[in-house]
Amino acid sequence: MKVGQFCDTFLPVVDGVGRVASNYARIMGQRCEACYVITPLNSNLYKGNLPYDIIDFVSMPVPKMKQYRTGIPQFDIHYLRRIARAEMDIIHTHSPFVTGQEAYRIALKRNIPLVGTFHSKYFDDFYQLSHSAALSNVGSNLVADYFAKCDQVWAVSHATADVLRGYGFKGQIEIIENGTDLKDPDPVAVGAAASLYHLDERPLLLFVGQMNWKKNIRRVLEAAGSLKQQGREFQLVLAGQGPSAGEIHELAESLGLNDQVIFTGHVTDANILHGLYEQAKLLVFPSLYDNAPMVVREAAAIGTPALLIRGSSAAEVVRDGFNGLLCEDTTSDVAARISWALDNPGQTSAIGQNARSSIPHSWDEIISEVLQRYAELIQYRQKKA
Repeated sequence: MKVGQFCDTFLPVVDGVGRVASNYARIMGQRCEACYVITPLNSNLYKGNLPYDIIDFVSMPVPKMKQYRTGIPQFDIHYLRRIARAEMDIIHTHSPFVTGQEAYRIALKRNIPLVGTFHSKYFDDFYQLSHSAALSNVGSNLVADYFAKCDQVWAVSHATADVLRGYGFKGQIEIIENGTDLKDPDPVAVGAAASLYHLDERPLLLFVGQMNWKKNIRRVLEAAGSLKQQGREFQLVLAGQGPSAGEIHELAESLGLNDQVIFTGHVTDANILHGLYEQAKLLVFPSLYDNAPMVVREAAAIGTPALLIRGSSAAEVVRDGFNGLLCEDTTSDVAARISWALDNPGQTSAIGQNARSSIPHSWDEIISEVLQRYAELIQYRQKKA
C-alpha cells in the first residue's frame, strides 16, 4: 500500500496535529510499501534517515502565527514534479486548508479514496483572528463543506465529532483515537531537563502547549498566583511558544511569579519533554479549546496525571479521582485541586498510574486499525471502478 499523509503542520512544529501526522508517517513508513508526507516547506525540517518521504512546497509564515507556514502548492514547479511521480493508493488529510485542498485535488484527479481527520475547533481559531462571530461561522461552514467531500471522515474523540456536527456536517463520522506509546522512567532525561531549566526540589506543575490565550493559560497563572499567596512551594513550567507569549510573560510578572514560573520556549527535543513530563507532579491543562490533546496522553504514558476542566472536550478520557483530576473553570477551583494534588502525593501518584494503564493506546495498535480501514476503502473504490 502506498499512502499520502497531508498536513499543514509537521515537524519541527510540534503541535498536536503535527505530532499525530508524524506518528502516522513513522509507522506507515515501516509497514507500507511507501509513505509520503505532503506539507509546507520548513527550513528546519530534518529530512535524513526517515522511513517516509517528505514532499514539501514553498511556503511563508502565517501572519500572527509565525510558527506555522502556508503556501500555494500549484505555484511550486519543483513540488509539482515530485508529487506527479509519487504513486499513492489512498490519501489522508489532517487539515481542511491548503494541504487539505491539495489532497482533494490529487485524490479527485487520480480517483483514489480521501480520508479526512477532523482535529481542531476551527471556529475558535477563526474568531481569534477575525473577532467576528459571523465570519467565524462562515469559516466553520466551509470546513464542514470540505469534510463532506471526503470518502470517510474521522474524528479523534466523540466530543470532537460533536464539534464538527455543530459546524453543520451531516455525514457519518468514525472515531479513531490518537495513539501514545508508554514510556519507561528515564533518569537521564529527567536530569537533562532539570539541568537545562534549572529546576529545583519544589513540586513541579507543568503546562505543555501553545502560548496562546485560547488555551486558558490565564487560568493557570491566576491559580499559581493564588497558590503563591497561600505560601505554597512549587515551580510552574510553561512549555511552548505562540502568539500570546509576550502577554503571558507580562501577566506572570504582574502576579509576582518570577520565582515560580519557567518559560521553556519551543521544546524540540523529545527527551527533554519526556523529562519534564516525568518530573511533573501534575499536568495542569485547563484548555476549553482542545479536543483530544496529545499532551494529556503523553503525560499519562509516563504516569503523570492531568488536571482538566470538567465537561471540556479534553476531559473525555478522564474519570475524576481515578485517572485524572477535574475542576470547574474558576481560578479558585483550579488552585484548590492543585493544592489537593500537592497535599496528597500518594493518591496523586496512584491516579497517575491509573492514567497510564487506561488512557494511552499504542500507535502500533492505532495504525493497525487505520491500515485495515485504508485497505477496505481502496478495495471498495476498486470495485466501483
